[in-house]
Amino acid sequence: MGQVINVTKITVVGDAAVFDSDRSLSGQDGSGYSSAPDAAEDSTFPARLAAAIFAADPGIAHVHVASNGVVVKREEGWDDSATAATAGVIREFFVFYRD
Repeated sequence: MGQVINVTKITVVGDAAVFDSDRSLSGQDGSGYSSAPDAAEDSTFPARLAAAIFAADPGIAHVHVASNGVVVKREEGWDDSATAATAGVIREFFVFYRD
């Protein structure tokens, strides 16, 4: 149940990575979270996505979800493994059951 979110583009600039997707994940105002406990205080989809991203990578410092984009700051910079892991969390976020 649920559909895969396609991450259509990943742009890394310094310690920040922008993950563009093929569907809206929040309103245009967006929501930002500086830690997993910060995200856990909110029950919205952006907060749940941020919590999942924090849980997947202890190097994450900040997550901002706005419309179809997710901006993630990582203290240790980005490599292919880190971008793939975060993209995977985003991709699977709406998938609840597998066949």
